[in-house]
Amino acid sequence: MMPNTQQLNDLTIQVRRDILRMVHAVNSGHPGGSLGCTEFLVALYQKIMERKEGFDMDGIGEDLFFLSNGHISPVFYSVLARSGYFPVAELATFRLINTRLQGHPTTHDGLPGVRMASGSLGQGLSVAIGAAEAKKLNKDNHLVYTLHGDGELQEGQNWEAIMYASAKKIDNLIATVDLNGKQIDGTTDEVLCMGSLKAKFEAFDWDVLEIKEGNNIDAILAGMSEAKSRTGKGKPVCVLLHTEMGNGVDFMMYSHAWHGKAPNDSQLEQALSQNISTLADY
Repeated sequence: MMPNTQQLNDLTIQVRRDILRMVHAVNSGHPGGSLGCTEFLVALYQKIMERKEGFDMDGIGEDLFFLSNGHISPVFYSVLARSGYFPVAELATFRLINTRLQGHPTTHDGLPGVRMASGSLGQGLSVAIGAAEAKKLNKDNHLVYTLHGDGELQEGQNWEAIMYASAKKIDNLIATVDLNGKQIDGTTDEVLCMGSLKAKFEAFDWDVLEIKEGNNIDAILAGMSEAKSRTGKGKPVCVLLHTEMGNGVDFMMYSHAWHGKAPNDSQLEQALSQNISTLADY
């Protein structure tokens, strides 16, 4: 049975707790963007994507997801674990030496759910396009999803991929951009202003839609349903997801400061008190 909105919101709160506890335990990691994308990834894995039982790298007969901004691994790992890909208890091994849950996702340790290494930014869309073309060759009608940071789009490889996807009519692809306006050194406008991403993607002949409330489960479900309805029509689809970095923790929101900083003991306690869950911690 598909989860309802309340169940998705409950899981979102628990995933936030996982993120906070993971980065605190090793005093390392990226909580800001992870918290900002929690609702999206929970909705994607729990309700939006068509997934099959088990995991294989071929991914035939199911939708695929590629995380391009790999530094938000805490939210990715938590959602994968709580979606059944590997034991939730393994979250306690985050960023420890010789474990499968490194700071950026890797493939050599065979962690279920991880289809590409994404420590270097800007590469995810290129990989996803290859996967989308493979689906077309295999006559597999399932979709390929990606997630990118807005600051990540300052990397040039993205724009080669964006150009290629429209030229080759990769219309089984939905690329989502986490549009929070922040990156490690400040706002995206301060670091390297990109102007209107909507106008840029449209100029590259993509079909673009926006989800203005990117931290609202219902808005995400409605927006991604609309995105799915636009696939198969000759154009790749871009979703501009407006989120708040550090969402759900008041002292982390509205600033880039928590892009890559772990909370101390008292900050962890304060953050967890704002996210009370009925589910079990790992």
